[in-house]
Amino acid sequence: MAAKGDLLLEMSGVQKRFGGAVALKGTDLKIRAGEIHALLGENGAGKSTMLKILSGVHVNDGGSIKLGGKDFITGSPQASIDQGVAVIYQEPSLFLDLSLAENVFIGRQPKKGMVIDWKFAQSEAKRLFKELGVELDPKRQARGLSIADQQVVEIAKALSMNANIILMDEPTAALSASEVERLMTVMKSLKAANKAVIFVSHRLDEVFAISDFITVMRDGATVSENPVGKTDLQKVIKEMVGRELTELFPKTENKIGAVVLEVKDLTNPAYFRNVSFNVKKGEIVALAGLVGSGRSEVARAIFGVDKYESGSVTLNGKALPAGSPVEAMKRKIALVPEDRRQQGLFMVAGVNRNISMESFDKLTDRGLINFKREKTLTNTWKEKLSIKFANQADPVDRLSGGNQQKTVLAKWLATDPDLLIVDEPTRGIDVATKAEVHRLVNQAASEGKAVLMISSELPEVLGMADRIIVMREGKQVAELSRKEATQEKIIAAATTGKRSA
Repeated sequence: MAAKGDLLLEMSGVQKRFGGAVALKGTDLKIRAGEIHALLGENGAGKSTMLKILSGVHVNDGGSIKLGGKDFITGSPQASIDQGVAVIYQEPSLFLDLSLAENVFIGRQPKKGMVIDWKFAQSEAKRLFKELGVELDPKRQARGLSIADQQVVEIAKALSMNANIILMDEPTAALSASEVERLMTVMKSLKAANKAVIFVSHRLDEVFAISDFITVMRDGATVSENPVGKTDLQKVIKEMVGRELTELFPKTENKIGAVVLEVKDLTNPAYFRNVSFNVKKGEIVALAGLVGSGRSEVARAIFGVDKYESGSVTLNGKALPAGSPVEAMKRKIALVPEDRRQQGLFMVAGVNRNISMESFDKLTDRGLINFKREKTLTNTWKEKLSIKFANQADPVDRLSGGNQQKTVLAKWLATDPDLLIVDEPTRGIDVATKAEVHRLVNQAASEGKAVLMISSELPEVLGMADRIIVMREGKQVAELSRKEATQEKIIAAATTGKRSA
């Protein structure tokens, strides 16, 4: 077993190409036992490619990778596992109808003779959960577990395979504040056991709170590697984007006009009750609150994806029928959903088709798409939003997360909506792209559009919103103006239902 500080992994000059595109052009990384190592960079910097090489999904085209002083075998997920490298993805892939113990030992069930020894599997799973500092019943079904608990099961699975290096790709993106805190405790327990944790995150406050080392990548190359105590937030941001980033929240004061959206006593007893607010032309209103407070459900009800039991939604003074997204789109409402991959994009379709799909009425002649107009529309939004892609017909699943998010925005902004609803608009994208998305949302408001924004990031809420509606357990508990809003007031309302002084 490696001692604390021993060099476990050394990547030197690692290269990777996909056709004509260079993903890695000479990347270096050193990982030691008993450390938590953050891998940072903009979307497209090469972080995910690095993790996929280590997890066995890809084979590097050049450079060397040494694990424990020996050549690392790439190109086989099983080989990576056998060499002690395990990956924990942002969205766990458990078998939901199996027990936690069955998930931990899936495909490797311990046997007593010819019979699976479930008693041993359950006791061993329980021991691993306890080692991670989490009380979970190994006999319970995985269905219904929170994302945070599912991640713990995945980590236990990695430990059961004697993994010494744990890769985590955006592990906190879908977690609440309390769940993030617990995951950090689990990461510290891995560190104490002399395991190495490599994790990718765009939440820089969390990176500085938990990391021992930070490696920054840009354009497929390593820019820096520093102990966390020898760098700072501004230096890391500059290294990531290649410039100072002073305008993360490019907020401008817009002329606030007439009411566009009016929500009165909106109620769906399972998710929210008696929610009332309005959004005006040129205004950004944020729905804040903890995960599960009902924010996204309210947005989905307004757009017609979900139905509501009572209350009303009015757009530009006219009632909007419940439960009809088609009517909502006709009335010029746009919804950029929280889950861009599952709900916002057709991942196998081209960038052009994704951008144009809500604008076919402008692009068709006698029911047939005018491809010249579609190409022009795609190029227009490529320039406006600085979307990076090689070819218009490239599937969007080839794009980075930030460029996927810009594609969703382009699709809806191309419809010229009166009301733009954005749910977690910057989740899982890098700091520079966040600034760009903030600029686009603010520009939409400056053009007179009403914007309803749902966000779990308080700096984003405070930096972008003109008014903030705080929700807790399905109820609207506070409304704060931009001038009076503080993190303390929002947190107090979201956690206690009461406004702080």
